[in-house]
Amino acid sequence: MATILYLTQIQLDFGAVQLLTAECQRIGIQRPLIVTDAGVKAAGVLQRALDALTDLPVTVFDQTPPNPTEASVRAAHEVWKTAGCDGLIAVGGGSSIDLAKGLAIMATHEGPLTTYATIEGGSPRITDRAAPLIAVPTTAGTGSEVARGAIIIVDDGRKLGFHSWNLMPKAAICDPELTLGLPPALTAATGMDAIAHCMETFMAPAFNPPADGIALDGLERAWAHIERATRDGADREARMNMMSASMQGAMAFQKGLGAVHSLSHSLGGVNPKLHHGTLNAMFLPAVIRFNAEAESMKKDRRLARMAHAMGLASANDIPEAIRDMNARLGLPKGLAELGVQREWFERVVTGALADHCHKTNPRIATAQDYRELLEQSM
Repeated sequence: MATILYLTQIQLDFGAVQLLTAECQRIGIQRPLIVTDAGVKAAGVLQRALDALTDLPVTVFDQTPPNPTEASVRAAHEVWKTAGCDGLIAVGGGSSIDLAKGLAIMATHEGPLTTYATIEGGSPRITDRAAPLIAVPTTAGTGSEVARGAIIIVDDGRKLGFHSWNLMPKAAICDPELTLGLPPALTAATGMDAIAHCMETFMAPAFNPPADGIALDGLERAWAHIERATRDGADREARMNMMSASMQGAMAFQKGLGAVHSLSHSLGGVNPKLHHGTLNAMFLPAVIRFNAEAESMKKDRRLARMAHAMGLASANDIPEAIRDMNARLGLPKGLAELGVQREWFERVVTGALADHCHKTNPRIATAQDYRELLEQSM
């Protein structure tokens, strides 16, 4: 059975951050905790959110790490308790939004955070008591502002997913103006993350036509505008389209993702310093070639439809087109340039097989398949 659910109220426009107070009032948040990171604060973006919240007593947690950890969620929880907060505003990229989702659980549910991880059977344990969250993305990549999931490195080192409709932000304020100062390298990496979301969810075999349509449109927008946004950070049309594509990828991936994310999640747990979007860009060509043999891909002409959205002549051109795009964006040629070691492969394979995205790939990978995908991506 297909479950199709779109719940988040989205405000998408330049200057939308000015709606923060109104959204807090609508949702009933009176003492918000802003979850952000040092980079967002240093860039002046946090101050723009604070300027829009002049009527509310606001507390700030600005220590979100590049990959959120259970320990960082606990640190934010201490700030939450001390300030007596009643709601969350995440201002930042996917890391800040995911940390806020972890806190939405921890602040209102008993027991260790791991109890609520998807692969631990924890999703049904996340109730509607979860703290209300407003998400203000400052990158165009993860789309976490409209997604029901969060990825957090728990205390035992695993990078786990937490999924519940109760974690979906009550509001997403998507203001492309907040991304105008994003550096080229981060624009490229987060943009490829959005492209990976659109492609992987479109390839996932579940029946969800609305998600397919949203993903294809998002792919077309992102593929046409990522170079422009990377080359000229002040290109407002490109920034608007990348913000939309990021949001669309996450709206669609309620359908499921696949082997790209299984590998990225696992490798990111082995080395948390690796950027998730960059890893997705490295894995996409090999995984698309692997998925081409899946019956659902052939039956529904999935690759041909993606090629059309990307302006390519043939489905066979997709893997090389992605490699070429990575090169033009200044991304690494492969995992080896990121310092990935072959001695890590077995740990990565073990994690990929256990990942929540593993079973929604159109072609279920074996341990050997994952080893070969890693090798091809080096």
